[in-house]
Amino acid sequence: MDQVTITTQRVVNGPTEQVRAALADYRTTRPKILTEHFSDYQVHAGGQGAGTQVHWKFAATKKRVRDQLIDVSEPGDGPLVETDANSSMVTTWTVRPADGGRSTVTVRTTWNGAGGVSGFFERTFAPIGLRRVYDGMLGKLDDVLAR
Repeated sequence: MDQVTITTQRVVNGPTEQVRAALADYRTTRPKILTEHFSDYQVHAGGQGAGTQVHWKFAATKKRVRDQLIDVSEPGDGPLVETDANSSMVTTWTVRPADGGRSTVTVRTTWNGAGGVSGFFERTFAPIGLRRVYDGMLGKLDDVLAR
């Protein structure tokens, strides 16, 4: 098995503290920025940053749906780390200052991919699709912050 890693980033309107707080708000903001790829969203514990546990189904494709149980932590310098209890997937959301009172949000996801031919296709196509999902979420985040 090879590890698959994707990274994407976007500059959004809003100071770092506001953007980070919005991303860490799993009760109100997160449901607003999810794309159509997510369903059955439920907050099981917490709701704000570390200690939060959320559940969702993520449809990477019509045939590939992951049932994810996410534990949120905030190690060290303050990124939000979402660890899926049902797989090896880990997603890290990092917010850094950008010019003009804006912020750069970087999303990095890793997981242990399949081997062989199916692993080749996963390493080739999964990052493209997942980047699209995260770009959609970050666009919606920018819209929410503009209100």
